[in-house]
Amino acid sequence: MKTFILIHGSWHSAWNWHKVCPILKEKGHRVYAIDLPGMGRDKTPINEVKMKSTVENICNLIDSIDGKVILVGHSKNGIMISQVAEYRSNKIEKLVYLAAYLIPNGKTQREYSVQDTAGVLKPFVTLHHETQSSTLQEEIYREGLYHDCDDDIIQLANVLLSHEPIESGMTLLQLTDKNYGSVPRYYIECTEDRAVTPFIQRKMYTEMPCKKVYSMATSHSPFFSQPTELCDILFEIAGE
Repeated sequence: MKTFILIHGSWHSAWNWHKVCPILKEKGHRVYAIDLPGMGRDKTPINEVKMKSTVENICNLIDSIDGKVILVGHSKNGIMISQVAEYRSNKIEKLVYLAAYLIPNGKTQREYSVQDTAGVLKPFVTLHHETQSSTLQEEIYREGLYHDCDDDIIQLANVLLSHEPIESGMTLLQLTDKNYGSVPRYYIECTEDRAVTPFIQRKMYTEMPCKKVYSMATSHSPFFSQPTELCDILFEIAGE
C-alpha cells in the first residue's frame, strides 16, 4: 500500500480527482485529495493566501501521516510539491508532475508561463487586484482545459472553478540538491495540452531531468478524460 497526496492546479480544487481517488483506493492505496487554502471548500480568504502558508498546509498534512507519501501535483501547483519536497524530503517517496510546472531553484512559475506563448488561456484570465487573485473566463473552459472531456465536466467547472491566488506564481522557489534533489521525480506530459503546452512541458523536464517521463495523448485534464490510464501510470510509478 502506498499513500498518495493529490494537489490540484489553478482555479480548481479537490474535485479534480473525483474519478481518480476511487481507482487508487480500490487497489488498496491511501489517498488524500485536498483543497488548497482559499480553494474549494477551504474558507481562507483568497487575499490572505500566500505560497508560504500553502506549503505549510501541505507539510502539516504530511507530518500527520505515518510513513512516506507520493506527492502528485498538477499544472501550476507543481511549484507547491517542489517546495514541499525541499522541507519534507525525508517524508516524500516520489514526486509526480502531471502537466505541471517543474522549475529550478531561484525561478518563478511566471517566468516559465510567459514563455508558453502557444497556450490559449492567457487572454481569458481576469486579474482582480483588490484580492490579488485571478479568475478564468468560462468561454475558454472547453478549448483550454477540457476539450476531450464529457459535457458534465464543463458543467461542473462552471459551478466549481474559483479565484486563484497570484502571489505564488511570482514567488522564487528555494530548492537545494541536498533536500529537493534527493527525491525521485517523474513527469507525465499531456501531448494535446492547450493550457500548459507540450513545448513548455518538454522544456521543463529537459532542464530538470526526471527518473522517467510518461506521455498521455490528452488535454490538460487526464484525471477527467482518461482516469484509468492515468492511474495505471501512477501504479507503475508507485511500484518502481
